[in-house]
Amino acid sequence: MGFTKILVANRGEIAWRVMRTAKAMGYRTVAVYSDADREAPHVAYADEAVRIGPPPVAESYLSIDRILEAAHNSGADAIHPGYGFLSENDAFAAACEKAGLVFIGPPAAAIAAMGNKAAAKRRMIDAGVPCVPGYQDADQSDANLEKESRKIGLPVMVKAAAGGGGRGMRLVEHDGDLLEAIRTARAEAESAFGSGELILEKAVVDARHVEIQVFADAHGNVIHLGERDCSVQRRHQKVIEEAPSPAVNADLRNRMGAAAVAAARAIGYRGAGTVEFLLAGDGAFYFLEMNTRLQVEHPVTEAITGQDLVAWQFRVASGERMPFTQEQVRFEGHAIEVRLYAEDAYAGFLPQTGRIDVWRPALGPGVRIDHGMKEGLAISPFYDPMIAKVIARGATREEARARLIRALHDTVVLGPTTNRHFLIRLLEHPEFAAGKATTAFLTKHAFPAPEVNETHWRAAAALLWRASAERYSPALRGWRNSNPEPTPIKLAVGNTERTINVTPEDAPSISVPFHIDGDDIVVDLDAVTVRFTDRTYAPPATAAAGSDGKLRAPMDGRIVAIKVAAGDAVTRGQTLVVLEAMKIQHQLKAALDAKVESVSVQEGQQVANRTVLVTMASDAAAADAAAH
Repeated sequence: MGFTKILVANRGEIAWRVMRTAKAMGYRTVAVYSDADREAPHVAYADEAVRIGPPPVAESYLSIDRILEAAHNSGADAIHPGYGFLSENDAFAAACEKAGLVFIGPPAAAIAAMGNKAAAKRRMIDAGVPCVPGYQDADQSDANLEKESRKIGLPVMVKAAAGGGGRGMRLVEHDGDLLEAIRTARAEAESAFGSGELILEKAVVDARHVEIQVFADAHGNVIHLGERDCSVQRRHQKVIEEAPSPAVNADLRNRMGAAAVAAARAIGYRGAGTVEFLLAGDGAFYFLEMNTRLQVEHPVTEAITGQDLVAWQFRVASGERMPFTQEQVRFEGHAIEVRLYAEDAYAGFLPQTGRIDVWRPALGPGVRIDHGMKEGLAISPFYDPMIAKVIARGATREEARARLIRALHDTVVLGPTTNRHFLIRLLEHPEFAAGKATTAFLTKHAFPAPEVNETHWRAAAALLWRASAERYSPALRGWRNSNPEPTPIKLAVGNTERTINVTPEDAPSISVPFHIDGDDIVVDLDAVTVRFTDRTYAPPATAAAGSDGKLRAPMDGRIVAIKVAAGDAVTRGQTLVVLEAMKIQHQLKAALDAKVESVSVQEGQQVANRTVLVTMASDAAAADAAAH
């Protein structure tokens, strides 16, 4: 079972992270990349790199044949799948074994046992692991799922039986929403995982999401390395993770750990895995699922145990026994991780795409930043928009929290909109600071978008004046033989346009991160990043997107459904188009009561950000046109 050269069948931060440990242990490394990732840091870091196809995942990172061919051509004798992509694909694990490659992960049979939530839940019930009441049987008709949901009692979770990451998942609180939730969850599951099978579970309200890290070797040893609390989530996807959980004491940790170990033993597990539970307010816990891979949030466990989990994966995969017994595992301090995404957290968490112009990750005591980024790289519509994981460790939870907030303030990322400011607000919220956040945290609290204040406007104008002397004529810059007069600089953010008068005295006092991109300047001030457009020489701004009756794509994506046709009357809030981006389906709705004039796209079409999809005339405009 020994190996010397490891191919990492993944991309971005996890590929780079796995390679760092591999190199430290003396292994040679092979990167794979799609055309979109040709210039990515993980490609340059590896000892060798092999192109596996164009950007779409089906033709690159999800192509078993192309990855096995890359392993064969490079002489790799082991494959690490990272997380996501093929990491929980039992067919991939089996194909690696058949090709004579060591798969650095669990056996194919163990992946298959937990790969379907319905089958996994039935197996866990048999193993005596506590499970949420629900439905996980064969009759998948809409009518039966409606009936079973009512039998369970609302609120209920509708969940894809295959896959994870919050895709194909809906919380239903009202009876009238059941059928639509079942249908949309099924459609999203089929798109993301190739299977529309669903399960139903009683929604455990205001619970915590607590997971146990397990590890097993090929010699029958199974241990756990404590818990992580992943309760702060948006769209059932984790935003903040920490270890240990503020809600778990030593006794509960032992009981949850024992259940997780029993789950792993029940399927003959090997390697790193995570057993996820819902922890109710009364202390009862229920099995959710098992992730048969390394987790995104594994660094917080590494931080409090002092262990390198990827190194453990390599040792177990090469046939070694576990390096520690359960009694030898020690926990020290506290660690918190956040996921820094290219997304607009204040606009429904819409994924963002585009070039990263400035990237300066923070440095500091107890701070770790895992990323696969460099300046000039683009956030692609083809992959998850995570930029980095920012992790802070401290002797206490409060020290870890304070260090993480400081690290986010000190991290500079300019380009697409990110969730950095939003993350800081979450970490600073009194409920999170007190360790009381549950899975309902983001639905209970409002986080309105920050306002663009006077300081932002003046900073943007002064920075443009200082950095772009050639941009403005001497007359406009106000040069005089006597005292210089103010330079009027006209800026716009969305619909808002202002003229700021700048003097030479204003400019030198400004020292904030910024980037000038054509007529735009991006300014980062107090963790609020704002993109201004210089309109000093431009004609007056036109009407804002949406107010002109045009429905535009909010991001790059694929049209999966068109709900209207030319001539239809639509009402405000009605879904017009369903756009799929990064495997999530977005319902694009009408902003006004209107009549559809034209539909500019077709189902199945790939569209770029800001593409006009539907053109509408308001009721008043339509009536006026009809009268004439």
